[in-house]
Amino acid sequence: MNTLSYKTVSANAKTVNKQWVVVDAQGEILGRLSSKIAMIIRGKNKPEYTPHVDCGDNVIVINADKVKLTGNKFENKEYVSYTGYPGGQRFISPKELMAKHPTRVIEKAVRGMLPKTKLGAKLYTNLFVYAGTEHPHAAQSPKTITL
Repeated sequence: MNTLSYKTVSANAKTVNKQWVVVDAQGEILGRLSSKIAMIIRGKNKPEYTPHVDCGDNVIVINADKVKLTGNKFENKEYVSYTGYPGGQRFISPKELMAKHPTRVIEKAVRGMLPKTKLGAKLYTNLFVYAGTEHPHAAQSPKTITL
């Protein structure tokens, strides 16, 4: 038996095949959509997945303003931020956040599902979220996928 033919192949920056995909968030549930997007950005849907390499695809999310939250999370859930000053803790609900910045709800959900490392910060730059149906990435000829 030739054991040399059973080598494990690890992807690196030169051998990675990155693609552009479009995901329509209209009518989708936030958590389920975000976990699938995070998996695509990380590259875990590919057979050549390597944990320490950015081998995922670039994801364009359209219709981010039409995403759904189940139960009473739209009013009761709170996003917490801190300004850095004493008494500077701020709370905002998804309802208020959707009114101001409709794309940030999906961005926050996906970012929380990525690694909290330098690689995770690099992977987060592969996410592009837009409130409407239009996006400026037509030159990359992205393919539309359904999750």
